[in-house]
Amino acid sequence: MSNSIDLRKTVYELCSADPKIMDMMVELGFEQLALPGMLQSAGRFMTIPKGAKLKKIKLEHIKSTFRANGYEIEE
Repeated sequence: MSNSIDLRKTVYELCSADPKIMDMMVELGFEQLALPGMLQSAGRFMTIPKGAKLKKIKLEHIKSTFRANGYEIEE
């Protein structure tokens, strides 16, 4: 089974479609996503590239982590 992540989609859309993405995002430094209501509020307009810029996490690090876990990246 091939998993893919479309970086144009919001974090809410991605995590709703595949709950494993939430766990990976938290491990990557997006701990706030685990807070109650955060995914339903900020996650509805935040994309991974925007979040990476805000948190000062290199987007390439995020992409390589997802690829290492079997995801294809769509941009």
